[in-house]
Amino acid sequence: MNQSRIFYAIVRVFFRLALRLWNRCATRWEEPLAEERVIVACNHCSNLDPLVVGCFFPRRLRYFAKEELFRSWFLGASIRALGAVPVSRSSSASAAGALKGFMKLYQEGNDVLIFPEGGRSPDGKLQPLEAGVALVAAHERAPILPVFISGSFKAMPPGAHFVRPSKITVTFGKPLRFSDEVYKGRDGRDAIMTKLTEALKALEAQAS
Repeated sequence: MNQSRIFYAIVRVFFRLALRLWNRCATRWEEPLAEERVIVACNHCSNLDPLVVGCFFPRRLRYFAKEELFRSWFLGASIRALGAVPVSRSSSASAAGALKGFMKLYQEGNDVLIFPEGGRSPDGKLQPLEAGVALVAAHERAPILPVFISGSFKAMPPGAHFVRPSKITVTFGKPLRFSDEVYKGRDGRDAIMTKLTEALKALEAQAS
């Protein structure tokens, strides 16, 4: 095991323990995770979300995070170990560049984490989804794993600098798989987005 894998394992165990003790973090799986690579599509309302998903997903996720989060040595080193790739605001402003980046990460053999709302929710409720996740899934013929985090908004809402001891629950839904006809079809993106929106709303309803 190389040093990066050892550091990843240490960081993952540390944050899992911290979240379970401080936030009583619980996880639920609607079905066991298969060996296939997936695009993890998660709601987003707190800077805690990447840490939460990265800790409790069984494999190392790769995702993009704004470069400001890397200015803190501890946080930057931690999220980098959990799979974060720093991206500047100017780079993230390019939708095409972001999509190519996600495709490249997936093609390199990684499970990829995408927050399809496009940014943090201002009120903790699920916001309308952007279609980029469907484009990546269709291009890569990739299954999408819907995930819903409940409680992270109360634990660390936008603008907060400290984590409150509010309970957090992570629900991993059933993977969404689509036929080649859907992936290739002109209306395939809309069909994928409809299914993903329904899945995330169902997980949100269960958490409320």
